[in-house]
Amino acid sequence: VRNDQFKLDDIKQWNPSHIVISPGPGRPEDAGHSIDVIKKYGASIPTLGVCLGHQAITVAYGGTVIHSSEIVHGKTATIQNIGSTLFNALGNSFTATRYHSLVAERDSLPKDLKITAELENGLIMGIEHEIHPVFGVQFHPESIATENGIQIIKNFLEIKQ
Repeated sequence: VRNDQFKLDDIKQWNPSHIVISPGPGRPEDAGHSIDVIKKYGASIPTLGVCLGHQAITVAYGGTVIHSSEIVHGKTATIQNIGSTLFNALGNSFTATRYHSLVAERDSLPKDLKITAELENGLIMGIEHEIHPVFGVQFHPESIATENGIQIIKNFLEIKQ
């Protein structure tokens, strides 16, 4: 469903087991209902934000998104696994595909969001809410060039409400 072609209350009627806030162009503030969906349903429905969705989670909980020190489109990078349910069985690092020019600003992250993955240079590649089942990844697990992307999605789908 496009992020601007539904009403927030529609989600309650759909009764989803999980929500994915997907990638897209632009800034999270311009991504339709994405931030509002996270604020309204993140506490009760497992939510995964991918790329723009990850940035929307950052903004929804009070963090800031800034221009990255590097612009990457279709490039792979080694992701350092700091620890998350999403990354169970992945080891200390894995290769993932990146398409972005914006990132979550480390110093702006609220206490409720913990960093779960990063690049060697410190750019944030994963976040997780301390209490709510809300997870964000700056990279693209759905990309064929992302190592263990299917496992990341399986791990997310195993998270219960």
